[in-house]
Amino acid sequence: MPVVTSHVEQKAMPLTIPAVGTVEALSTVQVRAQVTGQLGAIHFSEGQEVTKGQRLFSLDPRPFQAALQQAEAVLARDTATAANAQAQKSRLSDLFQRGLIARDQFETQTASATALEATVAADKASVETAKLNLQYTEIAAPIAGRTGSLGVHVGDLIRANDTTPMIVINQMSPVYVTFSVPGRYLNDVRRYQARKPLPVSASVPSALMPGAPAPASDDGAAGQAKATAGGSLANAPGVESGAVTFIDNMVDPTTGTIRLKGTFENRDRQLWPGVFVQVKLQLATNAGALVVPATAVQVSQDGQYVYVVKPDRTVDMRTVKVERQLGDEIIIADGVSAGDEVVTDGHLRLTPGARVSTGRGEAGREGGRGEGRRGDGARGDGARGDGARGEGGRGERGRGGSRP
Repeated sequence: MPVVTSHVEQKAMPLTIPAVGTVEALSTVQVRAQVTGQLGAIHFSEGQEVTKGQRLFSLDPRPFQAALQQAEAVLARDTATAANAQAQKSRLSDLFQRGLIARDQFETQTASATALEATVAADKASVETAKLNLQYTEIAAPIAGRTGSLGVHVGDLIRANDTTPMIVINQMSPVYVTFSVPGRYLNDVRRYQARKPLPVSASVPSALMPGAPAPASDDGAAGQAKATAGGSLANAPGVESGAVTFIDNMVDPTTGTIRLKGTFENRDRQLWPGVFVQVKLQLATNAGALVVPATAVQVSQDGQYVYVVKPDRTVDMRTVKVERQLGDEIIIADGVSAGDEVVTDGHLRLTPGARVSTGRGEAGREGGRGEGRRGDGARGDGARGDGARGEGGRGERGRGGSRP
């Protein structure tokens, strides 16, 4: 019986938990004005990457410059008045010590000088407030990130602490990926996390436009397979790698899941805030796992089994214990050994003890030798049996030649 086979491999396989996550910006800032004024200029474009401290908006500064000048003038006036009151207090103090003036007169002057000193202090605070309001007319980016859509335009009257932000800035690198895993894994996650930060990978599912041709190969799947063969899911093409940095303090009682967060550098901006991603949390790595293709494992009433090809090219049905499946590969806990040849295609016609061939060419050669010699002539031109079409290895009957 022609079959397709593969061999049991012993290699490192990661212990992973799949999940669906959501990308979140590490920091999101809604920019609002702190003073009321007319918007004079916008110094960036929508969707632009900005740096921390970069100037974004400019309000009309003239009203605030006038307020600052007025506050400075009031401060100068009250400072002069306070200096005069302090000088009078010094003169009356000498007269009071010599008993030339009444006590109430001296105390009244002392209180007046103290009040004027407090007035000067209040005027200084007013000057600082005016300076601060003037600085608020220049609005800068509080964080580095990517800007969203503008909520204002040049000439608009901007109100202080308005409900609608002028712009929203999202920090794009690094970013968070929030995902949830079943609560039964909580102890395992905490145990492995205590040793070192758990690696986690995230990939954005690809989508084709309607009518677009399908790609020749799935680079993401190939990258996953290559990464799996090496025992890690990181550094695969199209896959971002990060580490778990947050474990929630309670299991959600409605879903029975625990929320985790992974931090990703996201230097290439593949992860966009708000997008859904496929997440794989790697708890550990099995160094010597026995791995077979998923198509090799079949299911019967007695459990799961595989067909093992023995050296005499007959098959033996063995019951196996499956530990877990990762992609298109299955890790076998018991039932096979490294190097065993297992059948991956052609199970339906197999029975224990059946003889198999792993290629059609071998079957054809056997059929050719069996039937090709039965030519009608002395020299049978049909000695070359063509068993490629024969399912059981039957060759084409030779036709006799013209000469005896």
